[in-house]
Amino acid sequence: MTADLFNDAERRMQKAVEALKQDLGSIRTGRANAALLERITVDYYGTPTPINQVATISIPEARLLVIQPWEKKILTDIEKAIQKSDLGIMGR
Repeated sequence: MTADLFNDAERRMQKAVEALKQDLGSIRTGRANAALLERITVDYYGTPTPINQVATISIPEARLLVIQPWEKKILTDIEKAIQKSDLGIMGR
């Protein structure tokens, strides 16, 4: 019985740690971080899909994120999703 309680507590703590890691990764610190885009989804063939699953995200400079979609037709959808997000980042 106590083993079950310990296992349940450990599982819940692991989930809490993972959630904290995600939250801390999305904090804006002045440096570009691909984790900022993890919560933004794009309508991809009728399914909301995270940007990192439809494009390659690279960070060539400290304040620059480069998003290269795998299909050119989804580029405008990615731009719209970023503009609608509350991140306050701008595209070119």
